[in-house]
Amino acid sequence: MSFKDGDFLEVEYSAWSGADSSLISTTDEKRAKEANIFDKDVHYGPVLVVLGSDSIIRGLDRSLREMAPNEQKRFTFKPDEAFGERIPDLVRVMPLAEFKRHDVDPYPGLKVNLDNATAIVKSINSGRVIVDANHPYAGQEITYEIRIIRQLTSESDKVKALGRTYSAEPSDVEVREKTLEIRFNNDVKKNSDYFIGKANLIASVFSYLKEFEKVNVEEEYIKPKEQPESKEEQMPE
Repeated sequence: MSFKDGDFLEVEYSAWSGADSSLISTTDEKRAKEANIFDKDVHYGPVLVVLGSDSIIRGLDRSLREMAPNEQKRFTFKPDEAFGERIPDLVRVMPLAEFKRHDVDPYPGLKVNLDNATAIVKSINSGRVIVDANHPYAGQEITYEIRIIRQLTSESDKVKALGRTYSAEPSDVEVREKTLEIRFNNDVKKNSDYFIGKANLIASVFSYLKEFEKVNVEEEYIKPKEQPESKEEQMPE
């Protein structure tokens, strides 16, 4: 079978840099720990790919279309189908005083905002700071090992997968013609990440699931039970 623009796929993958064969990204927690790239803030396991959405590199988007569910393949992509060629003009030399003026103490590896783009400090020497706004893997071949777990076909599954992507998975999803009803029960943690994720989820629904014209969100909050005050033991005098 072949997939097309707008198809929702759940995949597992690992990716290696062609420069030194190091593992740069994976959905496998064990493999990440073995390669010393484990990140406690990353949710490991299958991830969502929406074909044609520019959420993955061009070569991978193209290759996934000719795969089938539960099929695993290995691909190596040239820079033009991965993270692009390096652009020399994106490497700049800046005075250290410019960083100090903003109370920033630069060090190699520090990510900074440069002209609304993310740049990485490469080195500091003699009052000069070299920053690079190229993608960290620009100019490299990238090898992917990827397996398609399944294609999501129901609107409910698609919405829940989008929610997981943004750390705001709904407890329930109901489709009513052109209206989407989303519910978040009390057990969904309502922190700052949740509210940002919820906004991203709704925006993605309108972007990828164009049949919906309205999204209703219901949130449940239950007042915590008051804990009885503990009586301090009186020590004998």
